[in-house]
Amino acid sequence: MRTSGILLGFFHAPVLCLFWLTKHAVDSVLLSAPEVVTAAYGGSVTVSCQYDNQFRERTKYWCKGKIYEFCSIVAKTPRSRPCDKCSIVDDKRAGVFTVTMTSLTEKDEDMYWCVIARPGKNVYTGVTLRVSHPVTRSTTTTPTNSSPVTQDELSWWATLRWILFILMLCCLVSTHIFAWRITAGKCSSANHFNINTQIFMTKFGKTIISNHG
Repeated sequence: MRTSGILLGFFHAPVLCLFWLTKHAVDSVLLSAPEVVTAAYGGSVTVSCQYDNQFRERTKYWCKGKIYEFCSIVAKTPRSRPCDKCSIVDDKRAGVFTVTMTSLTEKDEDMYWCVIARPGKNVYTGVTLRVSHPVTRSTTTTPTNSSPVTQDELSWWATLRWILFILMLCCLVSTHIFAWRITAGKCSSANHFNINTQIFMTKFGKTIISNHG
């Protein structure tokens, strides 16, 4: 029983890893954005969310909140909600929607989400916004703009994750074969023991009969 539990654990671990790698490999190709952006207090920041061409006509959101499922929409396409500090522009030809936030304060420092609406489950990726404080009030700071992720970077990450996917698949198959061999070996040993027992009992019975005769 203990050996079976260990084998079951080894079998489930690659399956979970395989599922995680597949999901993140697909999501990273569909939508990408910088994980962390930093801007000066009182300044502005621009975040570029690059998406796959299949989402050109989909609605895009800029959402604020630690957890995606409970975040509040700050800006939305095609008609952005009235907001003095935030705007969103969707460049369908380039496959990028850009969010600009101005007059940043400590309250703006939070977790944000680039979101694309679609039937079933939306596509989203998180962006952490950090607001730095100037050393002196007279210091002039320059807005920090995040550059969009290039197509080469997307291809590189996608290739790396698919390689990991294949390695995990090989690990899963090897674990399955190993478990099958152990099980087959146990069955073979049990069958061999039963055959030897039957032979012994047969010879023992014949010996008893011959002695009585």
